[in-house]
Amino acid sequence: MLDHPPSPRPPRRSLLSVPAINQRALEKCRTLACDGVIFDLEDSVAPEKKAEARENLRQLLAGAPQQKQESIIRINGLDSPFWREDLDLAMALAPDAVLIPKVERPDDLRAVQKVLDQHGADTTKIWAMMETARGVLDVAAIAASRSSVTRLDAFVIGLNDLRKETRVLPRPGRSFLTPWLMQVVLAARAHGLSVIDSVFNDFRNADEFAQECRQGREMGFDGKMLIHPAQIEPANLAFGPSPDEIAEAETIVSAFARPEAADLNVINLDGRMIERLHLEEAERLLALARSLNDKKTERS
Repeated sequence: MLDHPPSPRPPRRSLLSVPAINQRALEKCRTLACDGVIFDLEDSVAPEKKAEARENLRQLLAGAPQQKQESIIRINGLDSPFWREDLDLAMALAPDAVLIPKVERPDDLRAVQKVLDQHGADTTKIWAMMETARGVLDVAAIAASRSSVTRLDAFVIGLNDLRKETRVLPRPGRSFLTPWLMQVVLAARAHGLSVIDSVFNDFRNADEFAQECRQGREMGFDGKMLIHPAQIEPANLAFGPSPDEIAEAETIVSAFARPEAADLNVINLDGRMIERLHLEEAERLLALARSLNDKKTERS
């Protein structure tokens, strides 16, 4: 049984990473159809530009917070001299989440939660980048720390750093990386966390990107971290429910709603044995479809 039962969350099909140093990209992100924006203060910002990037983000979010997208601020690593100023900014702006890079131990999460708790940042969650060999190796313990790190809400895979450290070459299909990806998915699901697939670096290669999105959906990821607006629509399509999936889910829900199914854990549906676990999955998918429909209505 999960330590924390899954709670309704907003759709997380497409999480666009935007360098906080790029003012044009910051201004544009509000108009995009991604489910969330990761405002990056870490890898995409040079050390001498960190203060400028923080000020750009302050000006963007202090005046008009994100309305239709989740807002996530990726701070610098806890071994850097920048993370406390990044976190101070996050506490002032109250994003939906703070994304911690290169998480390797539960104490990394506890250090950030302690600061957030002390400053009364009630609504800000913690997301953890899983992108080092040690982090992936200990991912089960990191996920299990949610019993005390109550703000922990999501894992985000970072394959660029993981490839660099492990020396696994970038190859289509990610065959040598798949066991590690599934290890992170398993740990996340065991403790009721969202889990987001890694970036795809060549945004001009639309076909391979679409294939990797489909693979990520099949692996169980909720969505994908993106590096370019051109990747938003394919990610939304891949990680959202298809019309056929919605129709199937509606059929399962309707079948279990019949009076004769009230006391049954298994029913015969057109020659198939359908269990209540399939009902739970159907209800989850329909809830996601309703949420996406609401978002579409808000944008129109």
